[in-house]
Amino acid sequence: MDPFFWPSETNSFRRFTPESLAAIEERIANKKKEQVKGKGKNKDQGVEEDKLSPQLDLKICKKLPSLYGDIPAELVGEPLEDFDPYYSDHKTFMVLNERRTIYRFTATPALFIFGPFNPVRKIAIKILVH
Repeated sequence: MDPFFWPSETNSFRRFTPESLAAIEERIANKKKEQVKGKGKNKDQGVEEDKLSPQLDLKICKKLPSLYGDIPAELVGEPLEDFDPYYSDHKTFMVLNERRTIYRFTATPALFIFGPFNPVRKIAIKILVH
């Protein structure tokens, strides 16, 4: 396979930031608006929409395929935006460890207290994926 078609390392790995979470929430809101508009239309039209499913090579606890390149050392154990298009409208982020194992976490507050950017939660995630 030609390496020019592989995603570059700079584009593959992006930190999960408050802006990323806001973009996900916006996509969720847009999807809900489209569903409401779809229900308002005639049910006889019944257009079947394409349902996305999670990619099998990006499942939890599997190794990240080498197609995505090497993980920069500063991003090991850090929350990253999800590569899988299925999760583009789910409040989730992924974390990779040194062995390139994929861990996926929800971006909703843990224990209704610790948001995804809380220092206590970040430390707990680093310990969990180590």
